[in-house]
Amino acid sequence: MPSGPAEAFVAELKRWRDVRGFSQSALAKAVGYAPSYVSKVENGRQRPSTAFADGADTVLRAGGAIRRAFTDLEAQGRPDPVVHRQPNGSGEQHTASLVVRHEDTSLHYDGRTYRATQRRLIHNDSGDPITRYLVRISVDRYPGSPERSNQHYRENPLTWEEIDLHASIGGEPIGWRVQHDRDAFKELWLLFENDHGRYPLYPGESAWLEYSYSVGDDKWGSWFQRAVRLPTQRLSVRLDFPADLDPVVWGTETTMTAAAFPFQNPIQRTQEDGRRVFSWSTEDPPLHARYRLEWSFRTQPTEETALTTTADTASARMAAIGIVQEGDPILDRPARLFSLPDEAEDARRVVAELHSAADRATTVHTFGKGMGIAAPQIGIDRAAAIVRTPEGEAITLLNPRIVEESGEADEQYEGCLSFFDLRGMVPRPMVLHVEHTDIDGQQRITIFERGHARLVAHEVDHLHGLLYRARMRPGVDPIPVAEYRGTGRSWQYGPAK
Repeated sequence: MPSGPAEAFVAELKRWRDVRGFSQSALAKAVGYAPSYVSKVENGRQRPSTAFADGADTVLRAGGAIRRAFTDLEAQGRPDPVVHRQPNGSGEQHTASLVVRHEDTSLHYDGRTYRATQRRLIHNDSGDPITRYLVRISVDRYPGSPERSNQHYRENPLTWEEIDLHASIGGEPIGWRVQHDRDAFKELWLLFENDHGRYPLYPGESAWLEYSYSVGDDKWGSWFQRAVRLPTQRLSVRLDFPADLDPVVWGTETTMTAAAFPFQNPIQRTQEDGRRVFSWSTEDPPLHARYRLEWSFRTQPTEETALTTTADTASARMAAIGIVQEGDPILDRPARLFSLPDEAEDARRVVAELHSAADRATTVHTFGKGMGIAAPQIGIDRAAAIVRTPEGEAITLLNPRIVEESGEADEQYEGCLSFFDLRGMVPRPMVLHVEHTDIDGQQRITIFERGHARLVAHEVDHLHGLLYRARMRPGVDPIPVAEYRGTGRSWQYGPAK
């Protein structure tokens, strides 16, 4: 079986193949390979080619995720990305050992452009000099909507001119050589030399390697991720935003053995000269861990424009954080069931993405009644949904179906993230019996009541291709959110009988 970066590549390939509904044979045909080739890649018996990884990413509309996993795989078996020749002149290549004593990264936003600056104190722990270092720049304007991002970068590719890359080692400016050049992904070797000399890092030496680049906010998504690809002793990140944008920031960690979960230590926030600065650090991060910081700007409209822009803004804000909107065909068809426990890894990944999307949603709206989100709403055609109750409970639903409901029902207003400009009066049963599958493949039936039943029913409908409009009484239409007076308050029920 593959391990490390190889395992991550196979998992990413399988995930997107499942999301897009491609069999191994269908994918092989689409990218011009034999079905046995795809089978061998996924079983770890065949190392994928660059052409295959690029083709699979394009066909599966993975937004660069498969390409990024392949880039990590290219470095498999090498503690660092530095390759050089032995001093004996034999020409045999081998790998040097590189340790990052401290990676300190900052991201500055001026209202139009992001400027990322990465500083790494690197230490040569090998017996030979190191002369180059591999870096990569990757952007994703619409996280959670890879097809939309792909289209965006095909029409507006990231260019070297706008990146305006600068690099140095030990204070000496250095050059670079391009390794990969894609619409949304750049990879290059920083070369420890310039027109005036060479600056190799000799055994036992340490030096600060620094590089910085710019990306306009029309191409930079509202996230910044650090991946630990070398042994690292300390990692620190600083995000610097204009305070008048009222930014909020949150973070999640993903490792090779665990799905995304919140940072173990809090993000610190300070106010400095009209800027809001968010700082976070960790010690001894594990190899292959990924630390993702996401943010939202909560600038409020003026009182004069609030009445005319609130309805328009509600759905636009949800679309901006990656929520699929009404009219997309994925919302109108039943989602594909998981085969559990065989697809447990895929299910965990989808649930992690749902929680990430829910975190983003809570930064742009207050959910006094609780909230839920289904996989089709983030562009994933699988039968998974989560519900967060007003009491703070998190409910995971895999392959859910309603097997029994009470005769007693009530009618209350609901909202939907996929057309959040409206609120609709929807009748729902007061009690639901829902059959669903645990991650280990065990089926169970859970009973939900009142507001919890309403939240669950809404998400189960999504997984069966139904929006709440289909549940409303004939002749009753949704109202604009500007006319709704229940935002931030719980649903009201009488005393329990």
